[in-house]
Amino acid sequence: MVRLKRLAAALQSNPGNADVLLVSHPQDVRYLTGFTGSNAALVVPLLTSVGRKASLRPILFTDGRYIEQARQQTKHAGVIIAQGPVLREACAWMLEHGFRHCAFDAEHTTVATLDLLRRSIPAKQRRGFFQAVPPIVAGLREVKDAGEITRLRAAAALGCRLFEELLTFIEPGKPELEIAAHLEFAARMAGAEAMSFETIVAGGARSALPHGHATEQRLPRRGFVVLDFGVMLSGYCSDMTRTVHLGPATTVERDAYDAVLAAQLAAAASVLPGVACEQVDEAARGVLRQANLADWFTHSTGHGVGLEIHEGPRIAAHQRQKLEAGMVVTVEPGVYLPGRFGIRIEDMVLVTRKGPEILTLSTKAWIEL
Repeated sequence: MVRLKRLAAALQSNPGNADVLLVSHPQDVRYLTGFTGSNAALVVPLLTSVGRKASLRPILFTDGRYIEQARQQTKHAGVIIAQGPVLREACAWMLEHGFRHCAFDAEHTTVATLDLLRRSIPAKQRRGFFQAVPPIVAGLREVKDAGEITRLRAAAALGCRLFEELLTFIEPGKPELEIAAHLEFAARMAGAEAMSFETIVAGGARSALPHGHATEQRLPRRGFVVLDFGVMLSGYCSDMTRTVHLGPATTVERDAYDAVLAAQLAAAASVLPGVACEQVDEAARGVLRQANLADWFTHSTGHGVGLEIHEGPRIAAHQRQKLEAGMVVTVEPGVYLPGRFGIRIEDMVLVTRKGPEILTLSTKAWIEL
């Protein structure tokens, strides 16, 4: 109920005259109601057609596969099991109850979906019925409540345990895919619902690929191995990256690692309420600039994480949004020298009024296997 009240308050500050909101992005539906099915639409009445506050409660529409699941999971909303396309029945319900202007999330609504919505409304009422609004629910999700933070801590802790166990399995000659499979099997055996994203294992020259997904290539006798992975627990994602070295390293490799680590620590230390996202990004780039490595840092410094692996806010240059207590962001600077090697170090960081709290507590010190 608290989340729905926050949603109503957020919608009041948006222009337009919408009297109902249609939510169809699965993670947004889950955030507002608890329902985890793959096919659902949530209709949230805002105002009645005559301008009074709505007495109707939100309604979740889903299909017959989810009859019991919807009734067990859904909170603070009624449930209607659609006999046809869910969105079409949601539109029919809105018309039946006298709503005239429906807001929808422009970021998560495809052209095909919008066309379906419009064709579900009689032509004489179609004009102006649907109104695009910014991703309001996604904005609410950026600041986590206590329960969400507990789940994110648990997911991060599991990721750390898996990494520490994985260190005993990594050795030269093993295929990257075998390393990834071992990690993912261990994650499922430890209770993970899924991996947050496709596991990255990139060894030797392939470590210079920022998104070097695991392949059949065998790990080298000497060189870096980048390990970027996350697990999902209770619907919430973890995300961490560690880079280890096989065999003895050169001075250039050690110096580059030290520079990335210093950049990561500086950026993580700047994760404070009121700090602009671009300032966190610059904290990392400034360190790498001094080491003459900034040109090889080719992606943004981080992103929010929660029900989805990539959420707001975005930690990057020109991002003026300010951090707020309760946000959980990644801090993941890296350098990538094509054909030679790559290094990335990533933590999940909770923004608190007392300062940054690192959730991924596995060591970031130099590891040589």
